[in-house]
Amino acid sequence: MSGGRGGGEPPVLIELLYWKSCPSHERALGELREALDELGVGQPIEVRHVDTDEQARRERFVGSPTIRIDGKDLFPPPPGEQFALTCRVYRHGDGRISPLPDPRELRTAIAQAVGR
Repeated sequence: MSGGRGGGEPPVLIELLYWKSCPSHERALGELREALDELGVGQPIEVRHVDTDEQARRERFVGSPTIRIDGKDLFPPPPGEQFALTCRVYRHGDGRISPLPDPRELRTAIAQAVGR
C-alpha cells in the first residue's frame, strides 16, 4: 500500500534524525524500514544528520536516533529533557535500557501516528 494513512489522505513525513558519533542509527534505520514495511506504510524515510548544538535545539533533538512522524517524536522525551548531540536511551516495556526503541512499541507508535 502506498501513501501514509490510506483512504486518500496525504502522505506522512517520516524522519530519522541521528548524530554520527552514536553507533545505533544504522540499526534504527533498518528496524524502522522493517516496521514500516510490516505496517504497509510505503513512505520514504528522510534521514537527517544533526551535527551542531544549535541544530539540535532547533530540531528539538534529544539524542540519536530520534524517529518522528509529521514532526512528532514517536517516543516523546520527558519534560525538561535537554536538546543535545548525544546518544539516546530508550526504556523497553520490560524495563531494559536500550539505544533503540522496543520493536513492538515502535510498531504501535507508527500505527497510531498514521491512523492504522
